[in-house]
Amino acid sequence: MPTIALVDDDRNILASLRMVLEAEGYKIHTYNDGVTAYDGLTAHPPDLAILDIKMPRMDGMELLRRLRQKSEMPVIFLTSKDEEIDELFGLKMGADDFIAKPFSQRLLVERVRVILRRAQLKDGTVPATNDAKVLERGKLMMDPERHTCHWEGQAVTLTVTEFLILHALAQRPGVVKSRDALMDAAYDDQVYVDDRTIDSHIKRLRKKFKVVDDDFDVIETLYGVGYRFKE
Repeated sequence: MPTIALVDDDRNILASLRMVLEAEGYKIHTYNDGVTAYDGLTAHPPDLAILDIKMPRMDGMELLRRLRQKSEMPVIFLTSKDEEIDELFGLKMGADDFIAKPFSQRLLVERVRVILRRAQLKDGTVPATNDAKVLERGKLMMDPERHTCHWEGQAVTLTVTEFLILHALAQRPGVVKSRDALMDAAYDDQVYVDDRTIDSHIKRLRKKFKVVDDDFDVIETLYGVGYRFKE
């Protein structure tokens, strides 16, 4: 039974997260601030930590910085902020993903499963599966089991939402996916996101791939319709 630590100064969020994750069979530890959490996480390291960014006494960024000096435990940031600079900074510091408030329960559980499995595969505690589920489209290779993405053999680090959106596009090259269809692939009915959210994810996907290939252009925009992966 994997152990998950929840760190947030909002008791309502802690209670709702705890209920959702305990229903999935996880053992949960909760903390109300960064200082208390740091002591607890270093004394009793969990398999995964979900950290709020804005907290009293010690914020999530500082907590992650200190944790990374001693541990490589998987970390997901829970945040109400949607600023690209925070996400990029957090990923550079070693965060594994971000979950925005209000969060989708289905997406939360899926992200937890993916990141825990990726950590187990890295440690060798879960045997690697066959390559039947690996998606290859030209220079792109995506492995949903390992949550890995490569372009021309170079790793591209994606959040779970970015991975789900790109996977939905790459599964059917040439087929136009509306924003609604991409929302369905990445979210569930419990959370409303507008068109700009999907556009923002697409922008970040392009930016990340252009870091490894300045000529990356396989995600096409059809204005007023949606997006497609080039055939």
